[in-house]
Amino acid sequence: MTDNVPDPAPGFAQDAVFVREATDRLLVSVSKLDDEAVGEPSLLPDWTRGHLLAHVARNADALVNLLTWARTGVRTPMYASAEARAADIADGADRPLAVHLDDLRSSADRFDAAAAALPPDRHQYELEMRNGVTERAARLLFRRLTEVELHRVDLGVGYGIEQLPTSFVDAELDFLTGKKFAGHVDVPAIELRTPDGRRWRTGRTEHTGAVTEDVGDAPHLVVSGAPTELVGWLTGRGKGTRLDTRGGPLPAVPPL
Repeated sequence: MTDNVPDPAPGFAQDAVFVREATDRLLVSVSKLDDEAVGEPSLLPDWTRGHLLAHVARNADALVNLLTWARTGVRTPMYASAEARAADIADGADRPLAVHLDDLRSSADRFDAAAAALPPDRHQYELEMRNGVTERAARLLFRRLTEVELHRVDLGVGYGIEQLPTSFVDAELDFLTGKKFAGHVDVPAIELRTPDGRRWRTGRTEHTGAVTEDVGDAPHLVVSGAPTELVGWLTGRGKGTRLDTRGGPLPAVPPL
């Protein structure tokens, strides 16, 4: 007799590999810095590279809290409070490069271990992230991948949006259109299009996410361009100057 255990969430094991590989690439980029460079501004407003590195490490631990919650069923918030989150980032910002690197490695190891310890029958467990956002446990790996990939761009070390892995860019477009901005009152109804014929709808419209067929009632505003350009604009890491718009100007989107 076999136990009736659900199959792992689709992509869970692959996402774990993607996270480890992206973390390794981030560590390579960070290791090329020095103590002085760590104290220089990042591409994020009001944050040095040190602030950014401290945030990436603490985000790993915050997601470990959520994975533990999913595994045990005991509510374990990402952060004790918004104030504690901000204080941890500020307190860790001015550390030497070697300390940042050790923190990034050890926190990534803790995240990997927590993900590996999550039983398949808990992959669909729903929990609460920051600001009341709900998510399935299996999706926390993609959430971590997003942090690592986009914040590597934010370091300003020569790694740009156009260098993001294609698989990540495609998954990020699905996430941004299907979850992040779907039904968002501050985002107009938009259809996104890429040169290969793919389409996504998001914002204030009943049709959101990837479009596989003509569902009618197309949004008035259509934004077209390369997937990386779309991700750059939607994540606030690009001005969208290479995007084509039809039906109105390119709108501002809320910060992530």
